[in-house]
Amino acid sequence: MKSLIKPKEELKSLPLTESELIKRAKEGNDEAFEMLISRYEKKIYNLAYRFLNNEEDAAEVLQETLIRAYRFLKKFEERSSFYTWLYRIAVNVALRKLKKRAKENKVVSLDEGIPQYEEIPQEIPDESQNPEIIYERKQIQETVQKALAELPEAYRSVVFLRDVEGLSNKEVADILKISVSAVKSRLHRGRLFLREKLKHLIKT
Repeated sequence: MKSLIKPKEELKSLPLTESELIKRAKEGNDEAFEMLISRYEKKIYNLAYRFLNNEEDAAEVLQETLIRAYRFLKKFEERSSFYTWLYRIAVNVALRKLKKRAKENKVVSLDEGIPQYEEIPQEIPDESQNPEIIYERKQIQETVQKALAELPEAYRSVVFLRDVEGLSNKEVADILKISVSAVKSRLHRGRLFLREKLKHLIKT
C-alpha cells in the first residue's frame, strides 16, 4: 500500500495552500504539519518572549504550543485562520506560565540579551556615536520592557497582541475569546497604564 506521506522535497515542490496543508496534516502527514507550523514558529517564539522576557521560558512555550497544536489539530474546525488558532494556544500557554511564575515569585532579569532564535547579529555601535546616547537608549528600552511586564494580566495580552504583534481587534478578540468591545476597553486602559508608567520619558 502506497504511503500517504510524501517526501518533504515533493511537498515543497507543490503549490499547496494552507487549507491543503491542514487537510493533509489532519490525515497524518507529518511533513505537511512541519511545513504548516514552520511559517509561524518564529512569530510564536517572539510572542512568548515578549510576554515572558526570558529565552528559556519562550522556548518552552513554543515547544508546548507546537505539541498541543499537533495533538489537537483534528479538532481545529477552521472557523478562524490557523495562525489565530495557533496564537490562541500560545497565549494560553504563556499566561499559564506567567501565573506559575507569579506563584513562585520568580524574578526575571530584564537584561538577558537578544533571543537567539531571532538570529539577529549583535549590533556594533558606530565609534563616532556618543556612549551616553547608547546608554540612554538602553535605559529607555529596559524601562519600556519593565512597564510592559508590569501591565495587569488582563491588559497585557491585549496590548501585546494588538500593539506589539500588530493584530486587528477582531483577531485579538478571536484569540482571547472575548468581544471586540472588551478588546477596545482593555487596550485603552492598558495604554493609559503604560502612558502613566512612561510619562517621564515623554519630553514636552
